[in-house]
Amino acid sequence: MRPADRPATARRSGALHVVARSVVLALVVGATSAFAVLHKEVTLDVDGTAVEVQAFGRTVGDVLAGSDVQVGERDLVAPALDQPVSRGGQIVVRHGRELQVEVDGEERTVWSTALTVGEAVDGLGLRDGEVRLSASRTAALDRGDVLRVSTLKTIHLVVDGQVIDGLTSASTVRDGLKDVGLVLDEGDELSVPLDATAVDGLVVLVTRAATDGETVTEAMPFATQEVEDPTLVKGNKVVKTKGRAGVRTTTYELQVVGGVVVGRTAVASVVTTAPVDQVVRVGTAELPDPSTVAVEPGTAQALGKEMAAARGWGDDQFACLLSLWNKESGWRVNAENKSSGAYGIPQALPGTKMATVGADWQTNPATQITWGLNYIGGRYGDPCGAWAHSQAKGWY
Repeated sequence: MRPADRPATARRSGALHVVARSVVLALVVGATSAFAVLHKEVTLDVDGTAVEVQAFGRTVGDVLAGSDVQVGERDLVAPALDQPVSRGGQIVVRHGRELQVEVDGEERTVWSTALTVGEAVDGLGLRDGEVRLSASRTAALDRGDVLRVSTLKTIHLVVDGQVIDGLTSASTVRDGLKDVGLVLDEGDELSVPLDATAVDGLVVLVTRAATDGETVTEAMPFATQEVEDPTLVKGNKVVKTKGRAGVRTTTYELQVVGGVVVGRTAVASVVTTAPVDQVVRVGTAELPDPSTVAVEPGTAQALGKEMAAARGWGDDQFACLLSLWNKESGWRVNAENKSSGAYGIPQALPGTKMATVGADWQTNPATQITWGLNYIGGRYGDPCGAWAHSQAKGWY
């Protein structure tokens, strides 16, 4: 029978079967396509351990939930939880933890997502090279341990009729005296205990033990010399070499009357340990023109100027910062160096370092600027120090 000769009911039934098959096929194709879109391989880096996972989901939050990775408000996730994940992408998770820190004897508790001692110290805004740590910078942070940090400080030693101003990053007076080069003899007395905490500006009076012997040792103060440094901006001074006191040994001829020493005359004096001069680098680099600090409101530069000012860095320092990041990235939040992997306004290398400040490090200028200012302060002291180094070396 030809189709035209079939009853109308049969023709309608056949058409419905065709439609039904089409709908089923469309659902199967759609589901397969959706699975293909949602299923992907992603690198998941959780607290420094990176693994390849088969993920199913559209967003970072979906992938983490499917991988049983829990995150809280104090944790850092990059990209952010609501950001889409592409095939072959990377998700970085750093869980926050309470960290016990003791800085120059003062204890505090901070939250940190750092994995190593060095990262934790950088997060505290302490300048690299001017601190002494209770553990190696590369050591992993262990829960329950106290991270002890001792910063650079000046202690004033009053000894042998003179004052020696020594620089040290030691945590105790005992170690501070060693850094300065002061040798104590048996019976010498100090105005503070040897195990006392060394703090900036501490005055230590040393009273030598009484002696009627023929030889006496005494401290020799060090000299300070300044050298010009084109990598530092004018007005900046940085100690390159810390001074160390020397030791002089003097031999005396004693005048004795009736068994009592009534006088003594120096007959020989020998420098047994030569003092080490303190070398101070003095900046000679010119500041950028402060008139260049005018910026458009609402821009990343305007935000940077405001955030720098909050740290006490005025227009002169911002002029250096403006020049530095104009050179590095043009102040573009998505600036990327394809060859090195440096990313963002401050050109962090790698860019994921900025995740220690915020999960939105890829897109938020405030997060990038905060990280950049922390880095500059910790490594160079201020933006002009970083700019001068960049001018001299080509990088910072």
